[in-house]
Amino acid sequence: MDDNDELEFVEEDYYAFLNVPRNATPEDISTAYRNFSRMYHPDKHIDVRNKEKAEMMFNRTKKAYEVLSDPHQRAIYDSLGNKGLETEGWELIQRTRTPAEIREEYERLAREREERRLQQKTNPRGNITVQINATDIFSRYEDDYDDGGLFPTIEVSGMSMSQSIEAPLSRTDTATLSGNLHLQNGVGSGNFLLSGRRLINKGWFEVDCGAGSGPVLGLKGSRNLTNRLFLNGGTTVNFRQNAIIPGIASTLAIQLDKHTVGYLTYNAGLQSSMSTTIEHNAERYHYNLSGTLGIPHCYLTASYTRKFLEQELKLRVALKGGTFGFLAEYGAEKKVSKYSSVVATVSLGVPTGVTLKVKIIRSTQTYLFPIHLSEEIIPAAIFYATVTPLLTYFVLKKMLIDPMNEAAKQRNIEKVKETNRSRMAEKRREAESAIALMGALYERIRNDEQKRKGLIIVTALYGKFNADENVSIEQRDEMGFIQHNPNVIDVRLPLQCLVKDSRLQLYGSTKSELPGFYDPCFGEEKLLRIDYEFQERSYSITVADSEDIKIPENGSSSPGQS
Repeated sequence: MDDNDELEFVEEDYYAFLNVPRNATPEDISTAYRNFSRMYHPDKHIDVRNKEKAEMMFNRTKKAYEVLSDPHQRAIYDSLGNKGLETEGWELIQRTRTPAEIREEYERLAREREERRLQQKTNPRGNITVQINATDIFSRYEDDYDDGGLFPTIEVSGMSMSQSIEAPLSRTDTATLSGNLHLQNGVGSGNFLLSGRRLINKGWFEVDCGAGSGPVLGLKGSRNLTNRLFLNGGTTVNFRQNAIIPGIASTLAIQLDKHTVGYLTYNAGLQSSMSTTIEHNAERYHYNLSGTLGIPHCYLTASYTRKFLEQELKLRVALKGGTFGFLAEYGAEKKVSKYSSVVATVSLGVPTGVTLKVKIIRSTQTYLFPIHLSEEIIPAAIFYATVTPLLTYFVLKKMLIDPMNEAAKQRNIEKVKETNRSRMAEKRREAESAIALMGALYERIRNDEQKRKGLIIVTALYGKFNADENVSIEQRDEMGFIQHNPNVIDVRLPLQCLVKDSRLQLYGSTKSELPGFYDPCFGEEKLLRIDYEFQERSYSITVADSEDIKIPENGSSSPGQS
């Protein structure tokens, strides 16, 4: 069920390789480059095999420096990594632009590339709604001829389906075919619509033709009047058996500030109305205020949505009141995978009663199940409408969603491992080559630190293990034989080489990109454990893979502990 396909290729992290923060100054980058280039320069190694290893590491160091020392390349790399440097269209960009302009231009090119990709295939969208009448659960209907039976009656009172597909004709022209079917209490209806849309300067226009309750013709358009003002409008003509019914719809929108848009909408036809709406959409919350004057109803609407980004959760409340009655809603939307979400909403109204709406969103497909629980506001119906979705979700999450997501994640990790097998083997060879070239530097730094009673790395292990585990580079198998632990690597030597003036500082990115490191367990959570001596006292520290490290500050207050 999960959609863990965002892991595709192992990317170079030039910041981690040079051990500098992502906000490093040009001076920081130059200093790191000089330190590593002295270590890896081929002229410093006489042995033929070491010279070949040095050339490989020196070229990688030089490449990292070339990208990060050039403001233009660095701005591109910061946006989306190495693939940004290879994006088609960069040859047209003036090199006099600022990094901010470079980043904006990259985003524009990326959007255009994505639009061209989407235009090469259809974009199917679908919606299925199944209306369920379950009012017999809370208010049993009994008469002299029917005792109601042993179980309450639950029936499907209506159903509707809609589907649309797009067919790109050119970069500016798109044809869309859509249709829907509706069934309510045994009476069915349906229609289809064929649309052609063309993109024009600062807008688009669309021509529609279809059939349902008679032939339908329509014309729609949109245009940006200014940077903050745009207008949508359209007209339709429905040719019925005994009448010709015209319709007009138009919306004028204005950008009030960065997060707020105001709308003024007018509709004329079988149901005419005029409404005004204020919509504010910020990172953590969203609210909407609307007022409508129309035939047959006038009403006011207000809604508020709170976004919990870390939990991928949204909570929503809404109120609606007018000549039709009163309606209150509360609900939640939870993202369960990259492309899938579930929504549960409880609706309380007069005269509608209590309704539980369950919606499942899978990519561009939506499945909606409105379950009518009672025709009046009954406390029991409200309680079960609130509690049942929560219990159902937690049970399904524990017994179905989590196991499926974990299985999908493992399948994806194995797929990515296979895709990047040669690259991961190359990364391991690079790490082994780097360690082979660090011998002299390691001895010099360690001797200097011993003389000044400074920072000595005693042991350092990187890989998959528990923070409270007594991890070792070796482990016993089921038969009791000692063998190498495949999920852990020894990084004592490369870490000692990063010590400068009795201090070790690593920045917040994956440690697997550091010189002498590689990823021993791709796709798994990794830790770095360092046992070290400082001023003749022993310390230990265990940190997550992407956590900053500053020694001795991180661990000097807790001798012998993590």
